Amino acid sequence: MKRTPRLALHAAAVLLTVTSASEAAADDGAGPFGVTTVAAANSPTARVGPLFNGGQHHCTASVVRSPHRDLLVTAAHCLDGDDDLVFVPGYRDGEAPYGRWKVRTRYLPAGWSKGQDEDSDVAFATVEGKVQDVVGGNGFATGTATGATAVTVIGYPSTRDVPISCTNKPTAHSRTQQRIACPDFTGGTSGSPWVNGDGQVVGVLGGHEQGGVTPDVSYSVVLGAEARALHRDAVR
Repeated sequence: MKRTPRLALHAAAVLLTVTSASEAAADDGAGPFGVTTVAAANSPTARVGPLFNGGQHHCTASVVRSPHRDLLVTAAHCLDGDDDLVFVPGYRDGEAPYGRWKVRTRYLPAGWSKGQDEDSDVAFATVEGKVQDVVGGNGFATGTATGATAVTVIGYPSTRDVPISCTNKPTAHSRTQQRIACPDFTGGTSGSPWVNGDGQVVGVLGGHEQGGVTPDVSYSVVLGAEARALHRDAVR
């Protein structure tokens, strides 16, 4: 479970920069693959931010394009309850360079609302204001083949005030779940977007075991018909 930092708190946060033989090519760019680093402050990371409940951040969300320019995607288990949540895109070292955006409406799939089905662990939320006008937004793609290209995962561990990033190719865990090997994705990284080279979210950290019980392997629901219908409702 990667909603809270209770698990894997003692995992070593070894964030490496590798420029050697571990580099590999993919349709969407070069490696290194499977290496976690502190994410650079740039346009892609500006679209990602932690979800705060009071003074603590417990999950990650990201901006996806929508007609009303106010839409976030995250894991469904991050939006449980009626807590007042605030999204802070590009958050770094206590600073909110693009403002703080109050979460307004939440869209959870029926599979999660009725039974917390791990195959339904993806959700959307709107914020008060047009956050997309400030930081831009990723696309949201369903029906893509798992592992067709590498993806970059960006998230905020609850114990850190900077985002981390890792690129790798997902693999199938089951027909409905995909997994990725990226170290140090501990509690707080639930909801992190898996973004391909076309700037599309093709996974959201969560799903199996609410994202995974170890920091080195994370999961996502395979985004299919349920996610597509939920996205359609949210953009309306």
